[in-house]
Amino acid sequence: MTMTPQEVQEHFMTYLEATECSVIEKSSEHVTVKLSPQADKMLTNRPYYWGFVERTGAPAETLSFTFVFDPTKYDEALAKQQKNSASPAGQGQDPVLSRYYGTAPLLPVLGPGRIQREDVTYGSSRLAQIWNAAREEGKCVYLFQQPSAPAAQRGRSTAYEQWLGVCFKVEFSCDLKREELHFLGISMSSRAIIEHFPAVLEGRELHPRLPERVHVKPAVLTLTEAAALLEDYLIEKLSRLDYGWAAQARERLKQELAVIDGYYEDLLKEEDEEKKALIAEQYENRKSEMQWQYEPKVSLSAITSGLFHLCSPVSASS
Repeated sequence: MTMTPQEVQEHFMTYLEATECSVIEKSSEHVTVKLSPQADKMLTNRPYYWGFVERTGAPAETLSFTFVFDPTKYDEALAKQQKNSASPAGQGQDPVLSRYYGTAPLLPVLGPGRIQREDVTYGSSRLAQIWNAAREEGKCVYLFQQPSAPAAQRGRSTAYEQWLGVCFKVEFSCDLKREELHFLGISMSSRAIIEHFPAVLEGRELHPRLPERVHVKPAVLTLTEAAALLEDYLIEKLSRLDYGWAAQARERLKQELAVIDGYYEDLLKEEDEEKKALIAEQYENRKSEMQWQYEPKVSLSAITSGLFHLCSPVSASS
């Protein structure tokens, strides 16, 4: 798997916009931003600084970065721009000081006004950090659908239905591995379960604030009960799958164990008890390794979740 610079930029900009960073300059190859406090805390590894700000109430000064998504094209454009804007030596110098002391090199900008450059490409540590931050901060969301203009103008309260959406990761593993994502939703008031919940959310404008003139239907399920129902639903669905791959994996395990047995059969006849004990330990370790590698397993885990308050009624096609 790989990603183009445009795809990397799209992922990166989604995070920057979600954390309300201020865009200073943007092109198809780069973006220069001043980080928001939220993004600065997650990306710059300055816990002592933010601890000081929170303890003293001092105004926070966030860092600025130029994130470059296509370094080759960006450097070419930058070199061309510098060549076109080349000026006589000494520009930016004080004329009086230059007369007596000559032209001095301009010092780099340090401190809060400094803009650091970072190349962000597929596989870079900064991109991985963005994904980890998004995963950490987006584990659970609490969002409300914005009502349409006609609904907002009617003057009466709009009924909202509360839905718990959970994205599950299912991992089928043996000596091979396959993963699936299942995004399910359950109504907290009607117990209805929708299997492809992203289809419900698609096209809806969601915000973290409760809109005016809306009311939320009372829930009949607790979060724990709703999560358990979704998990039971998914487990029942998984139980209907074809598990021929598991039988094949156990057959391969049987063959590997037979090879190990054949290899250690003569070695275990060692007369020296100390050597025999070491060989027996190696033998058991090898069998444990093969069983761990080849034994078929199915694991289920929740990656992200959220409470979504949507205009009622809700269906996958709405």
